Amino acid sequence: MTRLQATVHAIDQFTEFCGRALAWLSIGMALLTTLVVILRYGFNIGSIASQEAITYMHGTLFMLGSAYTLRHGGHVRVDIFYRRFSAQSQAWINSLGGIIFLLPLCAFLFAISWNYVVESWSIRESSAETGGIPAIFLLKSLLPLMAACLFLQGLAETLRSAEQLIKGRSE
Repeated sequence: MTRLQATVHAIDQFTEFCGRALAWLSIGMALLTTLVVILRYGFNIGSIASQEAITYMHGTLFMLGSAYTLRHGGHVRVDIFYRRFSAQSQAWINSLGGIIFLLPLCAFLFAISWNYVVESWSIRESSAETGGIPAIFLLKSLLPLMAACLFLQGLAETLRSAEQLIKGRSE
């Protein structure tokens, strides 16, 4: 295994581990949502913290799950044309798309969200609701974390496509 393949494999393994761990969060989110509904409509008991916890779980699942979705080809693309292209053409599109669009977007999102998150951490920003979760700064931390994870997986996908292009030339 070359260094390039080892790097791609390591990133893929990290993304796979994170994605599978996040899948369990969806079960917790569904159970907590069910509990909130039963308590509210069955017993007239409400909990701001529980409702916010669902929002935190939802944000975590979708923000951090974006890299796993990319890894498994689940993001939207213009498949009407893409699927008709040869493997080499698809590799070109994936490589250029990663280099021109995905990686710069992730770097931009990371950079633009960094101060926003640092400020939130510096004041330990908490919920404006009485009884809410006193950790909005943790929720906001998902922004640069998502950008970093998506950048890593985007790099792996771009390197995988580049390797395919290199192999195609040597054959």
